[in-house]
Amino acid sequence: MLKNDLILRNPLRLMQSDETEDTLEKGGFGAVLARAGVGKTALLVQLSLNSMLKGQNVLHISLADPVYKVGLWYEEVFSHIARQYAIKQANDLWETLLPHRFIMTFQVEGFSAAKLEERLTDLTTQNIFSPHMVLIDGLPFDASVRTALEDLKALAGKFGCHIWFTVRTHRHESTNPNDMLQQLASVADLFEVVIQLQPEGKDIYVNALKGRRAASGESALLLDPATMLITDRKWDADSDR
Repeated sequence: MLKNDLILRNPLRLMQSDETEDTLEKGGFGAVLARAGVGKTALLVQLSLNSMLKGQNVLHISLADPVYKVGLWYEEVFSHIARQYAIKQANDLWETLLPHRFIMTFQVEGFSAAKLEERLTDLTTQNIFSPHMVLIDGLPFDASVRTALEDLKALAGKFGCHIWFTVRTHRHESTNPNDMLQQLASVADLFEVVIQLQPEGKDIYVNALKGRRAASGESALLLDPATMLITDRKWDADSDR
């Protein structure tokens, strides 16, 4: 019951499709765009935890950080969630979530769809782990990325999962949403959802540049700089009462 309560209260539900309980369907691609240090990894971890609460398996791939550091991200984000929602027996809940997470690390130069498929095949054929969601944190979106993404798209379809990527932007670049999408112009057709984390003053807005946009009257989604948790204006107002 606690898991269902957390899912229903989670502001990330506002990014879900009306037709499905997931933001992305099988074989789908999602991207989180932001400058360094704004919260891309924190948002990926919350997407992951939301799926884990539903009993879905998540494969988290880091091309920059070691396994222990990725694990610390999960522990920190979960501890903030536990405090925000006053979860009793948080340790017990945490233990039920861990079997639904698998962390892999690769060197950027050594990462490819072929190598990932080899690792996934080992896991799935031995019934060790079969992911519903894959997170890839740190893939360089350079001029040659399209071929890699096309291979990963085929892989996602083969294994029946969807994939989220982080995309690093830079301070000197335009913050106009249309310009932000230009960074993915050559590969935008491969993505169903694109989310931008945009700092404005003390707030960090979670903007949907492609995919499901907030309907009229829905609360704006924000990333709290203090906790790095997704929240919304309505929840903030209610929690102050």
